[in-house]
Amino acid sequence: MFQSRVARRQWMNQMVLILSTGAAILGIIMLVWILGDVTVRGFQAVNWNFFTELPVPPGELGGGLANAIVGTLLMTVFAALIAVPVGVMAGTYLSEFGQHNLFGNLVRSLSDILVSAPSIVVGVFVYLVMVKTTGHFSGWAGAISLAILMLPVVIRTTEEMLRMVPSEMREAALALGAPYWKVMVYVVFRAAKDGLITGIMLAIARVAGETAPLLFTAMNSPYWMESMNEPMANLTVTLFNYAMSPYDDWQQLAWGAAFVITASVLLVTITTRLILTGRSKH
Repeated sequence: MFQSRVARRQWMNQMVLILSTGAAILGIIMLVWILGDVTVRGFQAVNWNFFTELPVPPGELGGGLANAIVGTLLMTVFAALIAVPVGVMAGTYLSEFGQHNLFGNLVRSLSDILVSAPSIVVGVFVYLVMVKTTGHFSGWAGAISLAILMLPVVIRTTEEMLRMVPSEMREAALALGAPYWKVMVYVVFRAAKDGLITGIMLAIARVAGETAPLLFTAMNSPYWMESMNEPMANLTVTLFNYAMSPYDDWQQLAWGAAFVITASVLLVTITTRLILTGRSKH
């Protein structure tokens, strides 16, 4: 009886191991397939003109997506400038002061809801609040929509990373007579800086490929932007429009845009991991 139970458990263990290994291999194959397809097709469209010239009408040779690249960078940078300080401060409050009160639990619950909220819902919300009230699309509306998507990731990561810092470090600094804000800045934040940087980079990577919110906020433009108060070109919406077009040259540029977005996210992620790995060794 005992031997039959052991044999059955061993058989189940082997089956689960085989299924888990197969699922992992399938996921790797799909990832390599997607990345390889994007790289092979997209790299052919990437040249000097791709980064320096504006889009041209269909049928004309040349052209690039310089305005879309600049627009994406601007909106991502402004979104990070908005979301990171607010998210870090909110995460600090939840970790240090809001663990057992009603307001902290409310902020934590809303943050969890926003993490899983569809990006198109955020885009529609910003459209109603900013675009419809002002009467025009704008780069600021796009940056705000991206910032809202970044915010919950930064909040939850900050809270979790600060909670991992031992309480003894805070108590030791307070015992030396340091005010609480100095304890946070010079002790707690320094101890958790690797995790905070990782959370920020994850938030940036999440919004780097968002299309839906920008369709309702920044829209798109074939021209150079003069300010953030007008419709702004961006890679994701341009990729969507060009991929749906019947023109071969536009579809080729769409593959190039997909390659640039994918390579940028991979580069940021790998660079962050290398920096954090180098710091941990020291």
